Amino acid sequence: MATKEQIKNTGATFTPKELSVFLAERITSYVKPNYQKVLDPACGEGELLIAMGNILSDSAIDFSLTGYDANEQYLSFAQERTLRFGAENIKLIHEDFLQAIDVSSNQSNLGLFQEYNKSFVNNSFDIVIANPPYVRTQILGTEQAQELAQKFNLKGRVDLYYPFLIAMTESLKEGGILGVITSNRYLSTKGGESIRKFLSENYEILELIDLGDTKLFDAAVLPAIFIGRKKKLKSPSSANFIKIYEELNGYKGDLIPVESVYEVLNNEQSGYFVANGKRYKKSSGVLKYKIASGACWEMLSNNESDWVSKIDKASKNRVGDLFKVKVGIKSTADKVFISDKWENLNGTKPEDELLKELISQENIEPWNATDNFKLKVLYPHISVGGEKQTVDIEKYPKAKKYFLQHEEKLKSRKYLIEAGRQWFELWVPHRPDQWKYPKLVFPDISFKPRFYFDKGGKIVNGNCYWIVAAKEEDVEKLLLIQGIANSKLMTKYHDLVFNNKLYSGRRRYFTQYVERYPLPDFNSSKAKEIISIVKKLNQSNDKTEISELENLLEIKVAESFGVEPIFSLD
Repeated sequence: MATKEQIKNTGATFTPKELSVFLAERITSYVKPNYQKVLDPACGEGELLIAMGNILSDSAIDFSLTGYDANEQYLSFAQERTLRFGAENIKLIHEDFLQAIDVSSNQSNLGLFQEYNKSFVNNSFDIVIANPPYVRTQILGTEQAQELAQKFNLKGRVDLYYPFLIAMTESLKEGGILGVITSNRYLSTKGGESIRKFLSENYEILELIDLGDTKLFDAAVLPAIFIGRKKKLKSPSSANFIKIYEELNGYKGDLIPVESVYEVLNNEQSGYFVANGKRYKKSSGVLKYKIASGACWEMLSNNESDWVSKIDKASKNRVGDLFKVKVGIKSTADKVFISDKWENLNGTKPEDELLKELISQENIEPWNATDNFKLKVLYPHISVGGEKQTVDIEKYPKAKKYFLQHEEKLKSRKYLIEAGRQWFELWVPHRPDQWKYPKLVFPDISFKPRFYFDKGGKIVNGNCYWIVAAKEEDVEKLLLIQGIANSKLMTKYHDLVFNNKLYSGRRRYFTQYVERYPLPDFNSSKAKEIISIVKKLNQSNDKTEISELENLLEIKVAESFGVEPIFSLD
């Protein structure tokens, strides 16, 4: 089995037997009962090939199995396991599949991708079944990442499964079936636009299954299954989707008892299930997408789609129309710059002038900040005429002495030095003059929305995002956003539209998501009522009063969008 280090560096996470069988069964349901050439381009120990071989055998379909892997040990084990199908039907190749593929230098019409020269693997397989490596290209090392980027015409930060998807597509015959397990990130992120466009252009999408936080893998990856038939289309095909996530919202209705998540997958019903003490919510419907478009794919039932449409039609603006959402400061050496124990340094404590109060995800709630962590950041930046400057460290001897104690760590940030910056700076300090203004702060990752209104001039940590109101007339707009964003209605909207939960029900609050939050007309009476309630919530410390105000807020937010209020996320 792969070690943790191998998983990190190579993405070598093997497919569980039950999931392999499920995928093989779904693929086989779409193939004709004639001879099938099967490829797994990163076969590891052969679990997917074995599942495919067993299902085809049970269906009385003749086949051959071809597998590639760069790890000879994995491949040797796969060879032993697949011999049952007859040596003449098995071809296992000790080679990196991405290196085995020839790529032309001609730019194609696929935008991110390039055409391939015809090789012995091109357009020769009826089925490609795969669980390609889960690893960001920057982990591979600069040389290999640059080689892949050049060969496959990739740009920016991408996952290794991107070039695998391109290569697998070229390996398929026209009309061949691709069944692939990947991270689900590409389904809803901006970075996944090129993959969504590529898949919609090259495949009749048959099924899309988001396995969410079901923990079917040991790796910290939320998986998804894509099944498609290679074909150029003029209009979208009718594809089904399934979403399964662990249910953590306190649902108290009936539960369907099952033995495992796989039984949930194979059950024709949608709804709430319980397996081994864990509860799961399964939803299904028809996938909505556009050909040759990188727009997010809609995985909503008819009722969910209608509800989202009502919200969208009733909105006047999006958050991004009014404000830019920014991530907090980045030091790339937090243990040096951030602490709640500065007072313990005694004589080596830096000057108070450079120690600034810090808002971090540990110490904010929706309507107030907690005192659990009184964090401060050593902030060696000032504003001069509205422009950011680095302090003259010679004027701060205590800070200089402190920095010198950590000189090796700070100077190891070569990217900062190469950018012409001073070795003791923050990597992303932002403009110091912006911190004094009222701002909305919220964590990057959180189980519930925690949009906190700060008017105390605090600095925002890099595990949070922030929206600043540099103009007095914008402050109440921030309060409107705070009320909308902290509501259960917007949490439901977030879950449906962005579909981005992590393990244990935690949500990601990326810039690209929050900037798309819909807002009612700022000048409407309903918006004014929401702002009034938010002002009271921001000032209250009484739990009973806060609960009553939050219920009233839900009513007013719902009224502003013309839908029923949400008091529970069941």
